[in-house]
Amino acid sequence: MSRSKIGAAAAIAQLDGWAVAPDHKDAIAKTFKFDDFNQAFGFMTRVALMADKLDHHPEWFNVYNRVEVLLTTHDADGVTDLDLTLAKFMDSAA
Repeated sequence: MSRSKIGAAAAIAQLDGWAVAPDHKDAIAKTFKFDDFNQAFGFMTRVALMADKLDHHPEWFNVYNRVEVLLTTHDADGVTDLDLTLAKFMDSAA
């Protein structure tokens, strides 16, 4: 998949519940909440497998049932189609 820059505002217009990340030049963010740690970890495992296929890895943080995600493409200095693809996958996996 290419790394065509699309920008954070364009990306969140196509997504549900995502926002432009505070304190980041061009990134999108979302917090996923699950019933328990097992569900949160299962979500992260599914996303990790897809991220590896895409060769595009999220910045994320997990505490118990919460997974905070930040997506940006560092070598493009902003949000690209890879971030949008991974965000859509995350939404479907949640």
